[in-house]
Amino acid sequence: MFVLGIAGGTGSGKTTVAERLVAGLAGHAVAVIDHDAYYRDRSAMPAAERLLVNYDHPAAIETELLVEHLIDLRAGRAVDIPQYDFRQHVRRPETRRVEPVPIAIVEGILVLADERLRALMDLKIFVDTDADLRLMRRLERDIKQRGRTFAQVREQYNATVRPMHLAFVEPSKRFADLVIPEGGENRPALDTIIDHLAQVAAAGSPR
Repeated sequence: MFVLGIAGGTGSGKTTVAERLVAGLAGHAVAVIDHDAYYRDRSAMPAAERLLVNYDHPAAIETELLVEHLIDLRAGRAVDIPQYDFRQHVRRPETRRVEPVPIAIVEGILVLADERLRALMDLKIFVDTDADLRLMRRLERDIKQRGRTFAQVREQYNATVRPMHLAFVEPSKRFADLVIPEGGENRPALDTIIDHLAQVAAAGSPR
């Protein structure tokens, strides 16, 4: 199984890149695994306390479980990926079954910040998008999809999102094999990656 890691700041376009890679690989079996699905369950905490958690720190995500799942997939074993409720900050009862496939795309702001994850990746990409554009996308997503107010998004951005980006996300860029400016809008870069992945899928897994 070939593992492609896609990192970048919040709102950088990682999901768009993953979606366009999958679309460009039509006819090949590809699994997309979102690092955000592995946020730790906070159901034991009062709702008010959940709002105080720093969800942009690596400790907020159960990365060790994602590592186990990637190892299992490489070994030919199916895995059950958690599903996360971002409004309530808890894991949902249901999981998502993922079968072993030739190509797995792992995306998230912190996937290159963890050495254990990097060791399992065959190609590492960092999506590099200007901070003002990322912030606007974050605002739109959190207000429309996650039921948050403008004030809540602004407070979280200043308190944790920006500091954690500078501490963990931006420094992880140095581990990338490729840096893609503007993410999903960079058609030449995407076409090059799609061509490479198609060749990998046709030839078989490198490991």
